[in-house]
Amino acid sequence: MDTFARFLEILTDALDEPEVTGRQFAERAYMSRYHFDRVVAATAGETPGAFRRRILLERAAYRLVSCGDGVLDIAVEAGYASNEAFTRAFAKAFGAPPSVWRRRPSRPRIDAPSGVHFHPPGGLRVPPARRVSSMELLHRMVDHHVWLVGEMVERAATLDDAALDRPIESSVEEMDEHPSIRVLLDRLVAQLERWVAAVEGRSEPHPSDTGDMSAAGLRSRLAAIGPEFRSVARRLCDEGRLDETFVDATCQPPVVFSYGGMIVHVLNFAAFRRTQVLLALYSAGRTDLGLGDPKEWVAEPR
Repeated sequence: MDTFARFLEILTDALDEPEVTGRQFAERAYMSRYHFDRVVAATAGETPGAFRRRILLERAAYRLVSCGDGVLDIAVEAGYASNEAFTRAFAKAFGAPPSVWRRRPSRPRIDAPSGVHFHPPGGLRVPPARRVSSMELLHRMVDHHVWLVGEMVERAATLDDAALDRPIESSVEEMDEHPSIRVLLDRLVAQLERWVAAVEGRSEPHPSDTGDMSAAGLRSRLAAIGPEFRSVARRLCDEGRLDETFVDATCQPPVVFSYGGMIVHVLNFAAFRRTQVLLALYSAGRTDLGLGDPKEWVAEPR
């Protein structure tokens, strides 16, 4: 294992030990303090001490939006002896004092040459050897589908014939209360509005989110948010940022997600709702969309 990889391993193990000194870090790597500091700094672009302080500040930012602990408690976890020292360091790194940032959180990362950042709940995110492309995201979704079907088959093999052949009664109330074509279409549009607002760092609803559930209102909302969501998703894919995380300030309390996870989440839950709407439309005599299978649409020239 190279020195930098060993440093990351030691740092991860010692996140809850703010009292550990630089000398002790070097000892755990079986190196002299001078050589350890020089090698890590040359690789990471930061000294081990600066690297560790940054990671602990990023963790503190995550803690501010994910738990109800007081600022002083979070400061102590980050290795600061006083609230004042923590506030100065945090404000310098994030542009606002902890109490203000907690109410209106922004990107919970501090720019760093190495690209290594805190990854909740208690680890580090190390940049991949290569970026994840939009096509690779599709491959991951396919891999997940095949894996999940296999897991379901394995569990089905433990059941008897009666259990395997018993009719399934579907209940969509578990996901959406009192579902109808109108309600589910509102959920599909609102889902796009919510996630664009989250990616933009808003703590309030997106401007297009008027709540209008009339046919005209839904059409207007989708005309506004549809292109914007597509643009956000394409930009994140093109920039290779699918593994990057962001704070969703629309949640209470705010939650950290990855951009790729957000896109897959939207597609997964939207697929279920789309199917329910299409079946209801079919029953109502609007049959031209069928089941909305994307296989032919995706294959057509754009």
